[in-house]
Amino acid sequence: MIHGPDLPAGARRVPYEDPGLPDHRSPLRFLWWLTTSQRKRVLLGSAWGSTWMCALMLPPYLMSKTIDDGLRARDTRALLLWIGALVVAGAGIAILGILRHRTMTLIRVDAAYRTVQVVTRHVTRLGSTLPRQVSAGELAHLQAGDISRIAQTLTITGPGVGAAVAYVATAVLLFRISAVLALVILLGVPALALTVGPLLGNLHSAESRYREDQGTLTALAGDMVAGLSILNGIGGKPMFAGRYRERSQALVPLGYRVATITSWVQALTACLPIVFLAIVTWISARMAATGAITVGELVAVYGYVAALLVPVSAFIEGADDLPRGLVSAGRVVDILALEPAPEEHRTRLDPPDSPSRLHDPESGLVVAPGKVTALVGARPDEPRTVVDRLAGYTASDVSWGETKLSDWDRTALRRHILLADNDAYVFAGPLRSVVSGNTDRSDEDIWRALRAAAAEDIVETLADGLDTRLENQARNVSGGQRQRLRLSRALLADPAVLLLVEPTSALDAHTEATVATRVARYRHGLTTLVVSSSPLVLGQADEVAYLVDGKVHATGTHGELLAGQPGYAALVFRGSTEIRDEAAAAHHVEGQPR
Repeated sequence: MIHGPDLPAGARRVPYEDPGLPDHRSPLRFLWWLTTSQRKRVLLGSAWGSTWMCALMLPPYLMSKTIDDGLRARDTRALLLWIGALVVAGAGIAILGILRHRTMTLIRVDAAYRTVQVVTRHVTRLGSTLPRQVSAGELAHLQAGDISRIAQTLTITGPGVGAAVAYVATAVLLFRISAVLALVILLGVPALALTVGPLLGNLHSAESRYREDQGTLTALAGDMVAGLSILNGIGGKPMFAGRYRERSQALVPLGYRVATITSWVQALTACLPIVFLAIVTWISARMAATGAITVGELVAVYGYVAALLVPVSAFIEGADDLPRGLVSAGRVVDILALEPAPEEHRTRLDPPDSPSRLHDPESGLVVAPGKVTALVGARPDEPRTVVDRLAGYTASDVSWGETKLSDWDRTALRRHILLADNDAYVFAGPLRSVVSGNTDRSDEDIWRALRAAAAEDIVETLADGLDTRLENQARNVSGGQRQRLRLSRALLADPAVLLLVEPTSALDAHTEATVATRVARYRHGLTTLVVSSSPLVLGQADEVAYLVDGKVHATGTHGELLAGQPGYAALVFRGSTEIRDEAAAAHHVEGQPR
């Protein structure tokens, strides 16, 4: 897709404040909506495209007049006149080409940005229901490939329409020279397209399947990266890496098939028009030798056929672009068809009057008020599923005190129960505002939260301290530093219930132990749940809940579960005595274990 500095001036008008309401009843209707949303520009592009392609037929006609009326007639005045007309026509064609290309670029950019806007707007509406319906890999593939294909498809509205008009105009000119030549050319050109047609059908079928498999593979890679720390924690990285390798290798033959068909299509597209041009030239040359047509008309026929290759190429490209665009538009339509979770009338706004437990009946988990509870699961997805219910992201019977979360106003619930994970977005801006958000917090409060997350050293090394500007997603700091800043932000929010998902996964053992101890102190007397399989974190919890098959299998302190639950011990330490010894030693980094 074309980005900022490369855009023509007219493209600055997009994106729009309101891109409009898309028609997502079918892929074709969506493409038609993109077309009618800029109907004036599309009509202008069609006009420029038609005029430009028809103008391509002028040079052959003028050359025939130059030869017949100027050279052969030995008329210098006529020769100069037709040469001048040829120069003017060439300049006019160049100007028309620039106008056509500029307008079609604006059409493609408009379609791309309008698609981005409507998808982004809908994704925002979906909110927390999106990850359960569309993978991050699918969205990434949509942005990287599908949107540009959709934009390219709208090229049909310019050169595609122009090709049809130019084809009719050429037919008229050829019939004025020779009906036989006109029939040969006008029937031969569609035959070229029909020759490539079956290959295009096979190519689109293979590409569609390749696109599906590639999207699945991209989603798998995204899931692996997102859960890398957990996979490392349970020793599952080799298994998932092997699975990704197998699927990737299975995709290679299909990729070769797509490349093979593409090479044949490109070869025939380049070769067949040249062969056809040679045949037409041979026929017209024989007619010129017998006097059926003049030498000037012979040159004109050659020029018409050469110029006619432009609309022929536009036809073939359109036949190639449209099915691809429909497939890509289908991806967009599928996303636009997703519905957010139904809004219910929720009235609860205030937290319980006294510290109350958070209870998930489905798993049996009870998060005790005023304590630090740790949650560890035999499978990495199990704790996250429970946490999503506890945060009110999924429908459940979870209750906080005597009130079910389903009775809460969602906005109010987010203020009191905060779910913080490593996918939380970090917006660009001064570090101070990144950590404190839209709340007015003192520097003392900010530094206290930073210290609790062992992030004070990050600020101390930055030139402008708290006023240092962070890039989008804090890309100008390391992964471990970014994780600690996210944790600082969550702590500074000071919610009644804080749910932390793998808050130390990117940290070394020493820093992890420090963070675990400090967070426990910072949240003393407040309800906190930490999802982690790290013994350094689990050892600081007041209580640990061990999940098996989505149910709480056992609860107790870290030491009690190590002694009484072999499966828990194997999960936490992965059978490594070195990790066990490291955990025991790290507990003494900042005092005795709690």
